[in-house]
Amino acid sequence: MTDDDFIWQVRAFVYGWFAGQARAPGVADIAEHFDISARQADEALIALHEKHALFLKPGTVAIRMANPFSAIPTSFVVKVQEITYWANCAWDCFGIVAALHALQASIESVCAASGERLHLEINAGQVSGAGAVVHFLVPFRRWYDDLVAT
Repeated sequence: MTDDDFIWQVRAFVYGWFAGQARAPGVADIAEHFDISARQADEALIALHEKHALFLKPGTVAIRMANPFSAIPTSFVVKVQEITYWANCAWDCFGIVAALHALQASIESVCAASGERLHLEINAGQVSGAGAVVHFLVPFRRWYDDLVAT
């Protein structure tokens, strides 16, 4: 049951779950929602991982990332309407705000170069704060070589 229409429905469910729960759904959540077996849910997640539509924790079917959302705590924290989300990187902080269509949010992080705490506010879609710059060490075309390190 991993036809393209179905796996994109699973992907939409995963993103909706992240948006509402600030965490990844598990295989059981997906199986229950779609009234399918755990094996079918596994297969859908693997197919999505292979299409780079989400990223599984290596060696498992546990969702690690559904960009811009992270399923594990990171130093990139986004707060929208009293819900706290983890982003995978600085760029994904803004991706979470955009994905949620949020006009107000706060972003907390740490500068990788200096260790300095960073705080940004988004109000009415405008960013204010430290004037930080995001630097990508790895070219986009190589991100999936080691997505976690990127």
